[in-house]
Amino acid sequence: MKYKWLLAFCLAACSVFAFSTQQHNNGLLRRNSIVPGEKPAQPVGPVIAAQHLASIKKFINLNKYNNEICFLIDMSLPSGSKRFFIYDLSKDAAVDSGLVTHGNCYQYWLEGRKYSNNIGSGCTSLGKYKIGKSYYGKFGLAYQLHGLDYTNNNAFERFVVMHAHACVPDKETKDDICQSNGCPTVSPAFLGKLQAIVGKSSRPVLLYIYE
Repeated sequence: MKYKWLLAFCLAACSVFAFSTQQHNNGLLRRNSIVPGEKPAQPVGPVIAAQHLASIKKFINLNKYNNEICFLIDMSLPSGSKRFFIYDLSKDAAVDSGLVTHGNCYQYWLEGRKYSNNIGSGCTSLGKYKIGKSYYGKFGLAYQLHGLDYTNNNAFERFVVMHAHACVPDKETKDDICQSNGCPTVSPAFLGKLQAIVGKSSRPVLLYIYE
C-alpha cells in the first residue's frame, strides 16, 4: 500500500512537470523571442525559404555579385530583435547580425508593417538591392541602394539608403526600436562591420529584404 501511494505521487509529479515544460516551450516557439527579465536569445540565423535562397544564389552568380557574403533582412521579426544578417553563402549560415529599422510610412508611429515602392511613401520596400557607392551625408556614412525588383525599383529616386543612427541599439531589446522613413538604418557599430565587408569587396554586395 505504501509503494502504491509513492507510485501515484511520482506519476502526479511527473505529469505536472511535463505540463509545465510544455507550457514553457510553447512560449519560446518564436525565434529570438525576448522575455522581460531574461537575457535575449542569441540569433540562430534568418528564416528564409530554401527556394528564395536558391534564387538569390542564382541571381548572384549570373550577375557577378559577391558570391561569398550577402545581407539578409527578415522583416517578420520584431524590431527589437536582430533581424539584419550577414550571411555566409558558402557555409549557408549567418555569421553576424544586428538590429535594423523599418519605414514608418511618414506616420508618427507605424503599428505593424506596411510596404510600398511609391515615391514619397516613407515605407520599407521588399526585394533585392544592389549596395552602391558610399558617401557622407546628413547621417554620416551611407550607402546608395539600387532596387532590383518591381517592388523596390524606386529606391534610388526615393533616396532610400543604408546608414546608421544612434537611436538603433547594439543589443536586442523587448521594446520596439526607432523607425525610419524607409531606410534600413542600423547602429553605428554594426554599420562599421558592414563597411568592412562592402569596402573590401571587388564585386557588388546583395541586400535582400523580405518578410
